[in-house]
Amino acid sequence: MKFWDTITGNDLTRDCEAFEVRAGALPAEYRAAWEEVKCHLFPYGSFTGRNLVPILDGALGLLEETAADGLGVHEVLGDDVEGFCAALAGGEGARTHRDRWREKLNGNVARKLARLGG
Repeated sequence: MKFWDTITGNDLTRDCEAFEVRAGALPAEYRAAWEEVKCHLFPYGSFTGRNLVPILDGALGLLEETAADGLGVHEVLGDDVEGFCAALAGGEGARTHRDRWREKLNGNVARKLARLGG
């Protein structure tokens, strides 16, 4: 990966565009599921979202394979798409960006209080 692409996020833009081209070839039911998967995976992303690229690639690959096999979306993802995405991101209880921000804020407050008290 080139330094400039990393700084500007051009690599992510290219990856996302490639995902959307691949998703555009899916049947309508699968495209809707893809949109839902993206929405539910977003909270598990890092600041840049680079950690989600392999996860999104795998999820899209699964949708492509199952569409080619003629299976229904509900047979693949089940009724709990949010749970499916949580499992993809690292299982139940996987840390989201909100959890990371909360931990950082709590740490900052604790340090400030320690300085004031001691």
